[in-house]
Amino acid sequence: MCDICVMNAVKDRMLSRRSLFKGAAMAGAAAALAGATGTAASAASHGGKTASLDAPADMTHAIHPDFPTYFGDPQYSEEQLFHFDKNGFNLKQFTVNEHTGTHIDAPLHFSADGHSVDEIPIAQLVAPLCVIDIKARAAEDADAQVTPDDIKAWMSANGDIPANACIAMNSGWDAKMGTDGFRNFDGTAMHFPGFHVETVKMLMEETPATSIAVDTLSLDYGPSPDFAAHYAWLPSGRFGIECIANLDMMPAAGATLIIGAPKHKGGTGGPARLIGLA
Repeated sequence: MCDICVMNAVKDRMLSRRSLFKGAAMAGAAAALAGATGTAASAASHGGKTASLDAPADMTHAIHPDFPTYFGDPQYSEEQLFHFDKNGFNLKQFTVNEHTGTHIDAPLHFSADGHSVDEIPIAQLVAPLCVIDIKARAAEDADAQVTPDDIKAWMSANGDIPANACIAMNSGWDAKMGTDGFRNFDGTAMHFPGFHVETVKMLMEETPATSIAVDTLSLDYGPSPDFAAHYAWLPSGRFGIECIANLDMMPAAGATLIIGAPKHKGGTGGPARLIGLA
């Protein structure tokens, strides 16, 4: 058989096998997703839409060199090493602080020996999403915090917090992205909303939640002197998400958050891609 005939035969065989594997993978993914979104589909009575791959929400801010950071200094840089017009392909090298952009705080971030980001159980990365709306209060007080009363009010309206839930603060702060108002630094301290330490203690003691999320730069409110919420929540083995986006696209209850966590060994956190299904 000629060389070109052999090459074409191998190519046809590879394409055939690829189609087979693709079909099997899609079927498996659909089955897994159906299980993950069952909570969202069954919660239509809470005002959520039926979960669908046709309308996922991107809950992630794009990271870039000017992305606002807790300490104020740039924490992301990139260099293009190869260019398509010269090399036939594009390739960039980037340097990033783990806690930049929409990112995860792993237990190790605020503990001596907690789980690193690669050790977060994968089951916790598909989470029922509970959105706590404090936008009205945050508009009046930049230092507003999610309180135990906010959690009680959510439960009164929506029922018990589901197992493995992510409790997300919606302060409306993501609308300030790209402005000085996101860090809201007054020369002495930053001012933005976060979780009150008593709230995270309540969530730890009385609910099965495994993660909390904020649309600001920190789980703690801006002028916090001691990172009390971080020190209470993370050493317990639970994790946090900071700079989440587009919570307005999610219902208070019934949505599912897919957390695309990084998996670098020993990491204290890292940029994440978040997908909401409602």
